[in-house]
Amino acid sequence: MQPPGPDPEDEARGAFEALVAAAIAAIPEPFAPQLASVAFVVEDEPLPGQAPPGGTLFGLYQGVPRTTWGADSATHAARITIYRRPHERWHRDPAARARAVAATVRHEVAHHLGISDERLRELDSDRRRGR
Repeated sequence: MQPPGPDPEDEARGAFEALVAAAIAAIPEPFAPQLASVAFVVEDEPLPGQAPPGGTLFGLYQGVPRTTWGADSATHAARITIYRRPHERWHRDPAARARAVAATVRHEVAHHLGISDERLRELDSDRRRGR
């Protein structure tokens, strides 16, 4: 009897984790050093109640944004979770998935830096208009 081959689920998870690692590595100065207190985690799915009703959650920032740190700039533990299966369901093309993962990582890092969803939408709209 031949030993079993590689588990496709393990391979998919490994490939996804590599996309997340590449997206984190691509975060430029001066932002990258501000991530020392952030744990990046890959989970398969959001927990019940985390995603908006009828919506999809690709990533989640949990922590205290840097803009609200105390005067002593003491670090606070933060966690950014990137959800694998929603990305796989919505972005079947590997190149599109890589772009989506990078966008999700940037989005959640922006929250760590104190940028709201509203401001991110404004910036995205400005970017699309070429401003």
